[in-house]
Parts: sequence; structure tokens; C-alpha cells
Amino acid sequence: MASGGLGTGIKRFILWDFPRASWQYDVIVGLILVFIFLVPREVFRDQPRPKSIVMVPAEHGASGFWIEPELLHGVKESAWTRTVEKLVQSQAGGKNRSVVRVEPIYDHEQDIRGYMVYTKP
Repeated sequence: MASGGLGTGIKRFILWDFPRASWQYDVIVGLILVFIFLVPREVFRDQPRPKSIVMVPAEHGASGFWIEPELLHGVKESAWTRTVEKLVQSQAGGKNRSVVRVEPIYDHEQDIRGYMVYTKP
């Protein structure tokens, strides 16, 4: 008979079959709150994404920008410069910058991880 009681209890727990303000209801709500606040974000790989365009140090007075690959996905290589100039201008606060070169950055499996863009004022 004990297993029937346990099975019934689990069924009621899953179906949320307890009246409000009962101790069982309060326990379930408490377990949900503990789960929400105590399970680390890393468990779900839910991390904030960095900006999709980031200014990085470059050499000889040029500016460098890291651009996420999604921003140039589907853009033909011949149109990279024009597209990147618009993206960089929006990131640089409206300052006009001319793109010197756009370099795709690959990982060890030859997948594109992003683009390094070099500009000059």
C-alpha cells in the first residue's frame, strides 16, 4: 500500500494537484524557488553574449574591429567592405572610417569564428 501512496503523491506533484495554501503547495513553490535561485547559470549555458562588434587595438594609427560571423552571413565577399563600413560607422558613433581590409578568422576546424576589420579615419 505504501508504493500506491508514493505513486499517488508523485502523480499529484507532477500534475500540481494540491489546493493553494496547503503545506504541499508551499513545499512545491519553495522547491521551484530554490531551483530558480540556486542552480548556477552555467548549468544551462545561458551566458550573456558580448557585443557583435567590438573595437580592438590595432597598429600604426589604424583601428581594429572584431565582427561576429552572423553579421556577414550570406553577404558576398565582394560586398564585405561596404557592409562592414556601415556596421563600423554605427558602432563608432557616426564617425566615418574607411575599411582597409577585412580578414576572416578561422578556428582549427576551418570554421569562421569572426572577422577582423582594419579601418583608418
